[in-house]
Amino acid sequence: MHFPLFSEKQPEVKSLPKRTDNDPAHQWRLEDIFKTDEDWEREFEAVTAALPGLAAFQGTLGESARKMTDCFREVNRLSEKLYRLYLYAGLKNDQDTGVSKYQGFRDRATALAVQMGQAMAYMDPEILAIPARDLENLLADPLLQAFRHQLENLMRSKAHVLDAEQEGLLAMSGEMAQGPYNIFSMFNNADITFPAIKDENGATIEVTKGRINRLLESPSREVRQAAFEAMYGSYAGWTNTLAATLTANLKSKIFYARARKYPSALAAALHADHVPVAVYDNLVATLNNNLDPLHRFLEYRRGALNLEKLKPWDLYCPVVPEVNFNMSYKEGSELIREAMSPLGEDYQAILKEAFNNGWIDVYENQGKRAGAYSWSTFGVHPFILMNYNETLGDVFTLAHELGHALHSHYTHRHQPYHYSNYTIFVAEVASTLNEALLMDHLLKVTTEPRRRLYLLNEYADKIRGTVYIQSLFAELEKTIYARSEAGEPLTAESLSALGAELYQRYFGDAFQMDGRYEINWCRIPHFYYNFYVYKYVTGFSAATALARRILAGDREARDAYLHFLTRGNSAYSIDLLKDAGVDMSSPAPIEATTHLLNDLVAEMEKLG
Repeated sequence: MHFPLFSEKQPEVKSLPKRTDNDPAHQWRLEDIFKTDEDWEREFEAVTAALPGLAAFQGTLGESARKMTDCFREVNRLSEKLYRLYLYAGLKNDQDTGVSKYQGFRDRATALAVQMGQAMAYMDPEILAIPARDLENLLADPLLQAFRHQLENLMRSKAHVLDAEQEGLLAMSGEMAQGPYNIFSMFNNADITFPAIKDENGATIEVTKGRINRLLESPSREVRQAAFEAMYGSYAGWTNTLAATLTANLKSKIFYARARKYPSALAAALHADHVPVAVYDNLVATLNNNLDPLHRFLEYRRGALNLEKLKPWDLYCPVVPEVNFNMSYKEGSELIREAMSPLGEDYQAILKEAFNNGWIDVYENQGKRAGAYSWSTFGVHPFILMNYNETLGDVFTLAHELGHALHSHYTHRHQPYHYSNYTIFVAEVASTLNEALLMDHLLKVTTEPRRRLYLLNEYADKIRGTVYIQSLFAELEKTIYARSEAGEPLTAESLSALGAELYQRYFGDAFQMDGRYEINWCRIPHFYYNFYVYKYVTGFSAATALARRILAGDREARDAYLHFLTRGNSAYSIDLLKDAGVDMSSPAPIEATTHLLNDLVAEMEKLG
């Protein structure tokens, strides 16, 4: 998830151009994947025809290094082709969702991916069944050296794989286990409604999820409070039900963790990325030991708003009048290139290629998917979807997506196909580092006090939301799992009491709990994602620590970071970061972010 650095007002609604009316120079070049739809069709048929051939390897993987290597190479060959098919179909669909042909392409590619998954289903269990000594003998063969990390990563799960009958039962329970989240999601996205309130002009306006952010940013405290209470008052009537759905979700995760012989649900969740539980604990402990910068920032907000105490509805309204930083796409791209100069000439050259050679689909058009993303696969350059509207937020979003794109580009340039991806644990490092470099550059070239204060406040707010709030969520999540694993009942009252304690502790004396904010746990979908939110904190903190060293002129830090971009998933994520100079088991990278927040607030206080 990308937490936008700027939540600027949307531009006025205007008629969108047709795709054919936009300049092709500002559109991605999908013929770099397949020159024509007919080429896509031919490749689709070729992959479909080749899939049954994977069955020939079944029962042979433990016979020799040659057999296993040949199997891996064929899987890689077909996977690369499959994901090019899916990439083309997805991008074609997203550039104009009104063209049903490409919805069909996407659906067919998805179905083909399912078929390939089924064709490969025997492989991991067959490898896991190979005795450890026999596997070591196979790995001694030079043929398998290129796949050693892949195999060692797979073998980590051996102790947690059950016999065939038990695995079958667990697989059968999967759909049932999705029930709590499905119920919550349906309620949260479709069923719950909020009452109408009066806006700043006295007009009646219905509170919706699409409008709540704008209402909470209102200059009128009465409107903010009314909107907040309309939303939380509606949730308050359902807390017992939502406590039950959350508890059921926790119970299912605990069941699977125990069934697979993990010591806890947290350990099971972190196992996939080979992240020690100590990293999670260090994150929460370090931020609890460094709450003073957040308290200082919220005290600044309280004073800027001239309030006796901050209430929950005072946390999102601007404390600095909006400043116009709008810039054209050309200006924005030039600003990004200037800001990325500390990363060196090679990075600059790739940025130039991205801007000039069909990587980026820049502007809105009729039917185009909203938002922004970077999407890539092996063997072709990355692609970036934008809906550029000349706001500063758009410039930061573009820098963010370019971070993802260049991470993929460097990895694809240096790794074989099977190591050409990277985990969610490190995915946001490159994108967030780009944002940090862009903000540093903007602050260096912005001298007018009001504009500078605006930038500082937005940056500080981002740290509050991405680091401190997500740490609060991570602490809450760990606590409720531990209580459930200990057999303690989780009720709406106990969950709300925990929420109230955490918010007051994190936000400090400038803040006063009110308006049912303690029930915020009941509306957060991430608590159903199984220890996901901590990755926002680790990604941001690692990026901040790296950026501060690079901006200080540390050439070794820059080179280590660029090397990190080349490594994909050829090693465990925690080790990739450590090799880049960031040890996420230590407080140092997290403290780099808390020190940054303290520096930002100190300058804000001087500017007034």
